[in-house]
Amino acid sequence: MLTVGLTGGIGAGKSEVSRLLASYGAVVVDSDKIAREVVEPGTPGLAAVVAEFGPEVLTAEGALDRARLGTVVFADPERLAALNAIVHPLVRARSAELSAAAAPDAVVVHDVPLLAENGLEALYDLVVVIDAGTRTRLERLVRLRGMTPDEANARMAAQATREQRLAVADFVIDNDGPLEALAPQVEKVWAQLRERAAHGTE
Repeated sequence: MLTVGLTGGIGAGKSEVSRLLASYGAVVVDSDKIAREVVEPGTPGLAAVVAEFGPEVLTAEGALDRARLGTVVFADPERLAALNAIVHPLVRARSAELSAAAAPDAVVVHDVPLLAENGLEALYDLVVVIDAGTRTRLERLVRLRGMTPDEANARMAAQATREQRLAVADFVIDNDGPLEALAPQVEKVWAQLRERAAHGTE
């Protein structure tokens, strides 16, 4: 089994690369998806978040109000660290369960948005970084996610720098251009990942 950490800054296009890799046959473990699951109503994770941040981060229905929590943590590094300390261990435990269930010759891709920020590169055999320039990412966040430029810049500023992500990369996929330029790059990296899985990581 080859374990791969897939990361990229917000707006870099990681979700699309993850989708492509899954279509080629990768076992994708999506940390964002798991992070939502571990704080669903009734979970110990949600109880811990409420204990830390107060009941005002809940909706009227008792679910996590992500927008409200986001305005708190993305403006304050200490509050963001407090949230990460609750959620990340839960995500890691669930990710390990999913990875352990994969076939022996599988390429298991862990979709990890904050890999560089949390120094997680040593957990994986290889790291793939999706790279896109700040201007490109800003435009995508405003156009595709409806953020204001200020919101988008704040989200990007709360993450690792481009240089920090590239420093931990074994493979870099450039997604600064149009979508049609992405698939050929991902397919090339996938072929190399399959080869590493078949012959070991050395």
